[in-house]
Amino acid sequence: MIFRFRIVLDNDTKEDIFRDIEIRKTDTLEDLHNSITQSFGFDGSEMASFYLSDEEWNQGEEISLFDVSEGGSDIQLMSQTVISSVVSEGRTKLIYIYDFMSMWTFMVELGEIVEEADGTDYPNLLFVHGQVPDEAPEKVFEAEGGEDHFDEFDDGYSTDDYEELDFDENWN
Repeated sequence: MIFRFRIVLDNDTKEDIFRDIEIRKTDTLEDLHNSITQSFGFDGSEMASFYLSDEEWNQGEEISLFDVSEGGSDIQLMSQTVISSVVSEGRTKLIYIYDFMSMWTFMVELGEIVEEADGTDYPNLLFVHGQVPDEAPEKVFEAEGGEDHFDEFDDGYSTDDYEELDFDENWN
């Protein structure tokens, strides 16, 4: 069976940037990683990871390209993870991050499962839409809850009140 994925660059522009890729369900996530990097014009030399995701695109368990952990932790590797073991009709979404310094972030979604076509080489780049920008889109990280702002430097004192403080009395 062949999995057809749509890989969308997470960006804030008006234009969608995505690639449609067909790949065998028995291929590994490393094969999918290589297809994604090639289809978006990356050289594939940077660190990358897939993350399991739910329907709301919440980031879950990491599946890494390389084991960079210390001391033999149980890191799941792309080269040892068959695509069908993490993607199915009931679990269709992955998050893919390429180059952790630039944080190229992609939403990977299974679109359909089809029969293998005779004479087609897989993985297969089906469709290209949009131009990849020169630099990764900037990420804005926000805490849940939005309106509640936490200011770690707001201790309730005004800088005008410092003369009222006795240094010896308030020293820890």
